[in-house]
Amino acid sequence: MISKELYRNYLLQLQDLYSLQEATVITDWVFESIAQISRADLIKNPELNLSENSKAQLQSAFQQLMQHRPVQYVLGLAWFYRLAFKVNEQVLIPRPETEELVNLVIGLRKSLLTDPAILDIGTGSGCIPIALKKHMPAARVSSIDISKHALSLATENAHTHNTDIHFIEMDFLDESKWDTLPDFDIIVSNPPYIPESEKQLIAPNVLAYEPHAALFVPDNDPLLFYKKIAAFAQTHLKPNGSICMEIHENFSDAVAELFKQSYPQVVIKQDGYGKNRMILVTT
Repeated sequence: MISKELYRNYLLQLQDLYSLQEATVITDWVFESIAQISRADLIKNPELNLSENSKAQLQSAFQQLMQHRPVQYVLGLAWFYRLAFKVNEQVLIPRPETEELVNLVIGLRKSLLTDPAILDIGTGSGCIPIALKKHMPAARVSSIDISKHALSLATENAHTHNTDIHFIEMDFLDESKWDTLPDFDIIVSNPPYIPESEKQLIAPNVLAYEPHAALFVPDNDPLLFYKKIAAFAQTHLKPNGSICMEIHENFSDAVAELFKQSYPQVVIKQDGYGKNRMILVTT
């Protein structure tokens, strides 16, 4: 089968699951990653033949995609803040909106501390601390996660990008572990914040493959992680420190009210779509 014909079949069938735009992006990405063939190559040479190995790999990828497996897991690769990260089902796929959280932290410190001590809570693939370290080289960055598998992958990503991150295996919800941590200038987190009752609203490719522990919180305690972060910061956030967090847009006011009980400055930040998706707390 020639490349153009296979590409067209790929694109048409993926539209059963995705919009035309999404299907096109996925098809382009898969062909470039597996067969090193771009859409421009197909335009120039539509009769381009594929090797048997490439055809087999493309077919395997296609079968996985049609089972709703995210393309990032199929390829083992996700892009975040213009950096490539290795990913698998042990970690969340980095989202574009989380890049805005990184922007918030970087913008916060441009004219302030040049070497802040930063703690990232719930590292996953390591995308947040690695992106921060790449753009704030003098920062001292620590990052914790409960998952050994996530920390192993994050460590690999940190080595790939030549960043020195102090990774720590810890259940952050266990307050007895907090004394092992020093004080920080910045605390950043994209914690689990989706109530269990909203599972039916989640896309099949997310629900079936991404780690639930990194997504969901109990219905009866949707602010669980924010309560813990607020308490932790009382004893571990330095004077003139900041907390930057991603939030559920439906709970933005509740999270803000929680932090206003203990902190003088609490600001809800909107993402590029005008949704309340971040919160900035300063002492």
